[in-house]
Amino acid sequence: MISSKALIDQTGLSRATLNNYIQLGILPKPVVQSFAADSGEGGARVLGFFPEDTLERLQAVQALKGQGLSMSQIAERLQQTDALLEVTESVSKNHSRQRTAIKSEKLNNEPADRKPTSDEGRINLSLEHLPHPAYMLNYNLELTWLNEAARKELFGFDAPPARSNERNLLELISRPESRLTLNEQRSLTTLHLQLASSRISYEALHHLVEAADIDLLPLLEEVLFQEKSNDNTIFETEYFRKDKAGESCAYRVYAVYFREGILVVHEPSRDRVDDLLSFLGRRDQVIRSLLNKRLPVLTPLAVLVADLQHSMRICSELPPDEYFALINQIWATMSPILRKYTGTHGKHVGDGVVYYFFPQPESNYLFNAVLCANELRIAMRKISAEWQARKSWFTELQLNIGIHEGQEWLGTFQSANHIEFSVLGNTINQASRLSDFARHGSIWATKNLIARLTPEERSKIEFGVSRKSHEDEVRFIPSTYAQIDSIINLSLDKYEKLREIGQLAVAEIRQVGASRLY
Repeated sequence: MISSKALIDQTGLSRATLNNYIQLGILPKPVVQSFAADSGEGGARVLGFFPEDTLERLQAVQALKGQGLSMSQIAERLQQTDALLEVTESVSKNHSRQRTAIKSEKLNNEPADRKPTSDEGRINLSLEHLPHPAYMLNYNLELTWLNEAARKELFGFDAPPARSNERNLLELISRPESRLTLNEQRSLTTLHLQLASSRISYEALHHLVEAADIDLLPLLEEVLFQEKSNDNTIFETEYFRKDKAGESCAYRVYAVYFREGILVVHEPSRDRVDDLLSFLGRRDQVIRSLLNKRLPVLTPLAVLVADLQHSMRICSELPPDEYFALINQIWATMSPILRKYTGTHGKHVGDGVVYYFFPQPESNYLFNAVLCANELRIAMRKISAEWQARKSWFTELQLNIGIHEGQEWLGTFQSANHIEFSVLGNTINQASRLSDFARHGSIWATKNLIARLTPEERSKIEFGVSRKSHEDEVRFIPSTYAQIDSIINLSLDKYEKLREIGQLAVAEIRQVGASRLY
């Protein structure tokens, strides 16, 4: 007989899962026995005992789950026949099962990359030196960071691909250089689809899987979609694969959700150390460390640059405390709008800002940039009216916005207490120049960006160029573009810095429909 305590210790099952198996008839009801407090059974007065073959039966459950059976089907199979003979040869294959979402138990103020001394009896808790695979995925399931153990044990490449669309996890684990068998690949795919399902809708996840490998779509049908999990929750699940020695091993997989993506850590069940949960629970330090180590990647993106018009004049008109209060109010107003449209802060440039928009599973990042710009313009009008009433002045506060798209290298710059996303390439320079070109709180976007919107998205935008007739009548011509050098006289000295975008085809975005597509 094996006690419930020993069973939990050896398998890692939670008591809730154990009780669920009993209710389904997968495991028999335990035989309850009483012990004295000094019996050597950990001081417990009452313990439940299961038959000796219970561990093998649980292995059978894992094997059947690996074949795609639901828990009710497994229960029926085990009740009808002795399924152990059927799965004896397959228990060493990969299996996945969902356990419970658990909350991190301990939070402390130790640095995320702290390295405990050897006499503490703990694992070396730092992202780079975690002894088992750890990696970060964005919500397109693209790899943004990994440690050496993940590179060697799972992916097998010397260096990750440069382009973001080549870092899709579903494709990486199926490459010949990966260290995974076909069954392990399918098991790991199912695992990550389950992890992503708490943040990504079925439709968006279906699109990601279809783009990676249409043959994987049947695995998506086995995923149980649930409500979005709490940000402070560490999700724990388990699956089987071969370890570095080639032996079949049960791995616990921990997933921590951040706005930037999902941190995934594998740990052999036999090596479980509670300090890992405490380490993963230090969210602020962990995500900061992850961003420090983020891999530079060549990625599609939209860049939005917004600059406060006449900022020097406004600065001269206001006392210093009021000027800083105004700028802080503008930035504070921008932040929730930025998050709403999944933008990422680039950097503050004087009195303006740079936002980056990257591909998203749930929405079009290009249209997100347009919607964000429009909402920033509306918010700035409210701030302007508020300050006009407050100061009884006639100054109008206006954000001049330029939006461009391209494919550039994304990385991070860091100092002792600050991390800043930065893009290297011409896209950001042209968006900045387009912001300089925009006047009176207008929004200008490049033809390339507008042309890449869907027809439905373009139908929600009023865009075009104002033209002057022979009679000097100015008329706005909708759904047209123009090169910068045909709109202004670039030979004038005041336009010198705009000459580099003279040939850029652009349009002014006058209005955006209130409805959103997602």
